[in-house]
Formats: sequence, structure tokens, C-alpha cells
Amino acid sequence: MTRRTFLAAASASAAFANAASDRLRIGQIGTEHAHAGGKMEAIRSLTELWEVVGVTGPKGYEGVKSMTVEELFAVPDLKAVAVETTIEASCEMAQRCIEAGKHVHLDKPGALQHAEFKAMRLAAEQKGLTVQMGYMLRYNPAFELLFQAVRDGWLGEITEIDAAMGKLADPGTRQKIGQLEGGGLFELGGHVIDAVLTILGKPVAVSGFSTPAGSDGVKDNQMAVLQYAKATAIIRCNHADPFGGPRRRFNVTGTEGTLEIVPLESGRVILSLTQALGSYKKGTQTFQLEVPKGRYDREFIDLAKIVRGEKKLAWDAAHDIAVHETLLRASGIWS
Repeated sequence: MTRRTFLAAASASAAFANAASDRLRIGQIGTEHAHAGGKMEAIRSLTELWEVVGVTGPKGYEGVKSMTVEELFAVPDLKAVAVETTIEASCEMAQRCIEAGKHVHLDKPGALQHAEFKAMRLAAEQKGLTVQMGYMLRYNPAFELLFQAVRDGWLGEITEIDAAMGKLADPGTRQKIGQLEGGGLFELGGHVIDAVLTILGKPVAVSGFSTPAGSDGVKDNQMAVLQYAKATAIIRCNHADPFGGPRRRFNVTGTEGTLEIVPLESGRVILSLTQALGSYKKGTQTFQLEVPKGRYDREFIDLAKIVRGEKKLAWDAAHDIAVHETLLRASGIWS
């Protein structure tokens, strides 16, 4: 090896070591949540940002060290934990992470009881720790465009929102949602309710309706009306819909235009404007935004920036608490 070759190799080795040392350490608690595997896959794919140190739960992942919660908390310089337990255990585990001084990615809906969720979320804020709720629509390019459109007044004053998030539940899913007092809307509807409150804030009143399609008593077909001073939002969650995926949608209408996203995560946007705006013409136009292949990647890209102190999470404790309360009311748990 020549001196030049040796120095080049040493430089490359040092750069690799520095890059590895810049990575943030993260672990996952629980593997029971429906999104658990996808979240682990997303974190492991972001090798320049995260170092996965271990996972706890009834099942492991190849190439990831299995450990107890205590062993995970004892890992030096652990920065964040993804909580992917059952719904029943999720809030208590998030609270334990906060008490251990860790940032948290908490999958939806976060807790069964509102008082528990509120206490956990406020405790994190008081300690300067982030709780990033696993509402992936926040990071979808079409929803990012929608949020910008509302902020910048493209649609005028918002008068209505119409959203649907359904699917045809298999027997296992029906059994799971049947065990929840709030049924399918409580398990799934938080995604769109989070988006509604991002746009309009906390509603002044919430009414929930359940009209089960099956004979087993499972709340598989629900609707909620969120009332505002000058707007209404209608949320549907139908687990008996054979075309639920393609029909998932989010439509926002205002005094100056309408923006609809359908299917929900497709990046396909239908924008109607009363006046031309920048590159958008007057009238109706349909266009396709590029959606990243990794469904959850952008969540953990954003979380890395937050943990490094480069930015703050766009959704604070007050927002998350309002979403959780609204979700409970919409699904009939809290009247």
C-alpha cells in the first residue's frame, strides 16, 4: 500500500466513523401494534440517522437484539424509543420512557383513558421531551400541500371537511376492534381527526354515530360530526367496505376553493380555485405528487431533526390532547 493509498483509506475510515458516531440511538418497545413492523423497517432503513439498539416484545426482528425494557433504558446515550405495544399498554409505556428521559414515537391512538394520555403528554412537554404521535398523514406530501393551502388562504374561509377512512376488516381485525369500546373509529379514525384539528383546531361540539353492518355487535360502521363556529367536519370509518382503501379521501372546502385528496395516501390531488393562484389555474385541476416509498420514513427523518434540536415538532401537547379527546367523543366513548 502506498502512502497516498494509506492516507485515502484512513480518511475514508475516519469519515465512516464520524458518520456512525453522529447517528442517534433508538429502540422499540413492543411489537404488537399493527404498524410495529413497518416502523422498525423505516428506522432501520435510515442508517445515516438512526442506530437501532434493540427491541422488546413477544416477537423479535432478525438482526435486532431482543432485550427487556430495563436493558433498553440502560443502553448508553439512548435518545428515543418507538412505542409499538398494544393500545392498552401504550400510554403507560410512553410515560416510562419519559421518566427515563427519552423522546417518544407513540403509535395511535395513544391511550384508552384521556386523563392518562393528557398527563403523559404534559409530562413530556414539561421535561422538554417530544412525543411524536404516529399519524403518518402529517408527513404525506398531499397533506403537507393541504396544510400550506389552508395556512396561506388559498381556499378562503373553511366551511366543510369530508373525510373517510375505511376498509374491509378480516375476522382478526373485527375481533380486535370488537374489544374496543370505541370500535373501528377509535382504532383508525385518529389519522383523519388529527388532520382536521391541524386545519380547524378543537371543535366546539362532537357527535358520534354507530350503525353496525354486521350481526356481531362490532362497531364497524361509524360516523362523527365535528362542529365549529363556521364549519362542520364529517368523519366516516367503515370497516365493512370492500373498496375501503380506494375510497379513502379527505376533502376540504372553503369560500374560495376546494382541495381533495383521494385515495388518502396516494398523493393524488384535485384542486379547484375561484381565482388563479401562482402556477395553479382558475377552475379545477388534478395532479399527482410524488409519495416516498417508505410509508413511515418521513416521520423518523423529522424525529431525528427534533432530537438533534434542529427544530420543534409542529404538533404540540395541546393539539395532541385535543385530538385524543375528540377521538374519544367521535367514537362514542366520551359523551
